[in-house]
Amino acid sequence: MTTAKTSLISFWQDDKMLSCKGWFISILAYWINLNLIAITLLSIGFFGGDVCSSKLDDKIVKVQAAAKISTEIITEDEKISWIDAKNTKYSKFKVTFLEDGILYAKGLVPVGNKSVRVNILEINTKINPNLDVEPKTASSSKLNSRVKIQNIASNSNTIAAVNGGYFKPQTGVPLGALVINNEVITGPIYNRASISINNDGTYSIGKSDIKFFLKNRKTVLKIDNINQPRILSTYSIIYTQRWGKTAPMPPKYGANALIKNGKITGIYNGTVQIPEGGYVLSAPIKVIQDIKNQRNLKLEVKYPKYFENSKHIISGGPFLIKDGEIYIDAKEEKLTAISGRNPRTLIGYTKDNELILATVDGRENRSVGMTLYESAKFMQKLGCINAINLDGGSSSVMYLKGQIANKPPIMGGIPLSGIVSINLNYPVITSAKDLSQM
Repeated sequence: MTTAKTSLISFWQDDKMLSCKGWFISILAYWINLNLIAITLLSIGFFGGDVCSSKLDDKIVKVQAAAKISTEIITEDEKISWIDAKNTKYSKFKVTFLEDGILYAKGLVPVGNKSVRVNILEINTKINPNLDVEPKTASSSKLNSRVKIQNIASNSNTIAAVNGGYFKPQTGVPLGALVINNEVITGPIYNRASISINNDGTYSIGKSDIKFFLKNRKTVLKIDNINQPRILSTYSIIYTQRWGKTAPMPPKYGANALIKNGKITGIYNGTVQIPEGGYVLSAPIKVIQDIKNQRNLKLEVKYPKYFENSKHIISGGPFLIKDGEIYIDAKEEKLTAISGRNPRTLIGYTKDNELILATVDGRENRSVGMTLYESAKFMQKLGCINAINLDGGSSSVMYLKGQIANKPPIMGGIPLSGIVSINLNYPVITSAKDLSQM
């Protein structure tokens, strides 16, 4: 049975939706194997007249169908072939299929004369188009927040997750680029490696070379960062409401300028509340004076070419694999301190566009962790053509359906700034009108 047929039958099994014509459509679709689009159009036609029982109303109906309507239907045979291939690939591991398109494998791998305990997730969104991969933060209202992975994941429809990128331990503010649903949450630091989940369901990896400008017809002002702790007093930094309620103190010989509706509405020497629908420019006073009378100022974000189609971006570092080859640039990314054997969280993707997430346990006799090079070899062996390192050490943790799958150095894992989550999202229909617009 195809995904489309299974979905249609599930749809009509809701007793609130049953009608004479509904049953007729369902049976007809089952026997002639119509795809989802044809079924939807046929259903709309029948609903044009009276029905024999309850009409389509505003009750929410979760249609068990692909989130993106496609003419390509994955058959049960294709799913079985994928499962068989993964069982062969992970023949030395204990394998579980959490949902269609989500494989979980765990086991031991040798590292020198030692062994390492690993937990692996493989995500195939072609097998299951209802799977979404996205970053999530500890709090939706402020960046200086840390909570355990279970708390972040349990607030949504997350099936599996790992910890995300680096963060400032004292506050929880992400240290590096973080973009969620095309909104820049934080800007990059040290041009570290990042992974992008793209709008078309593909993945990209590259340096987090994202640039920001405040501009109008007369002015182009380079912005050094967004929602990041200050490194130099000469930097011009923008703080949005994602940062929290108030912007931090401006630099020495600097000020905080409130910007709303394209113009500066106030200049302050201390902390200031971030305006709703606006932001604060924290910069040297000369920079602010140069634009204080400007109008129609707009914040422009310029992505590197490899991230132009991005929906989400998660920063980590360093690179592990680049274009199929081991490539580790820890020195350039100022990450040499983490090069020894440590617990790790790794992320990459294969030539078939399957995402791989892995945790490596360490700091114990039974699992010694991996170096960056050993991590790169491991991800290469799993088939990754591109991969990067995420935050590790005590942060390294994997969540599966309410449980912690690995063994972090601190039981249950430490509070985190954010996660990379795999969610199961079905399209939601609220009325007959919504159905007709699919």
